[in-house]
Amino acid sequence: MNFKEIHIGKLIKIKVEELEINEDRISNFFKLPITEIRLMYDSQNISTDHLLRWCKLLEYDFFRLYSHHLILYAPLSAKSNSKETKSSSSLPVFRKNIYSRELISFILEQIESGEMTKNQVITEYRIPKSTLNKWSLKYSENRSSSEL
Repeated sequence: MNFKEIHIGKLIKIKVEELEINEDRISNFFKLPITEIRLMYDSQNISTDHLLRWCKLLEYDFFRLYSHHLILYAPLSAKSNSKETKSSSSLPVFRKNIYSRELISFILEQIESGEMTKNQVITEYRIPKSTLNKWSLKYSENRSSSEL
């Protein structure tokens, strides 16, 4: 999965095909004609209202794709870590450095396939070397024990 370039319409279409959901059901769920549903498949971006409805219908969190993009390509700055920034917002504050299993697998696959070196991962995604080493140990142990 390429988290850098997200074409949400294509990903939705893939999930619809995997689940073999009838177009009439989708059309009724959205209360839109099938032609507009098909236009969404071709769209790189769709409204958050529609995306939320797709998440519910397909029982898949498409928003998480964007969260992974933020974790990988928009690291926290030193300014955003300051106490002043945290207390001045009335919006909820989320920790960005929580890596999901899918994201860890993606990063480790990049290294194992030779697509990226550990140093490239550390530099591009700003993942600490110690964290990367822990992932390598933990998840290589899990893979080898699950293969037995």
